[in-house]
Amino acid sequence: MTVVQTQKISLGGTSEIREERPVGRSMRRGFLNTCPACGQGKLFAKFLRTVDHCACCDQRLDDHRADDLPPYIVITIVGHVMVGGYMATDLVWSLNSWQHLAIWAPLTILASVALMQPVKGAVIGLQWALRMHGFGDKPDAPEDRLPDQAPPR
Repeated sequence: MTVVQTQKISLGGTSEIREERPVGRSMRRGFLNTCPACGQGKLFAKFLRTVDHCACCDQRLDDHRADDLPPYIVITIVGHVMVGGYMATDLVWSLNSWQHLAIWAPLTILASVALMQPVKGAVIGLQWALRMHGFGDKPDAPEDRLPDQAPPR
């Protein structure tokens, strides 16, 4: 039996009860490549292509807008780790430039590829928890539409 925690939100005289979506748990589930809503279904159909909807809880997952944030996060993490490793290696051993290139270029590529999917999953989990873009309660809410789109009739 699953217990759903809710919170009461008052918006301009009206109040609604919304399901609580913890950010940390949702990001962890996304990082582990599972559905941020239930933690059971898989998040990715291919390397960076999300499934249309979760096979377990039927949560729609293809409407996210992760865009360029995951690569920026991966570049920041891998860049800091690799530069630190390069500098530490350079202090201990005296290596030529080509030796450093032979060590650090493949490590940088492997680390970037290995981190890309988990980081994108965490970003999707964050968007789901914060009800951003296509993960809101009301699919036709004004904030989910592009500025040039008219409301549905």
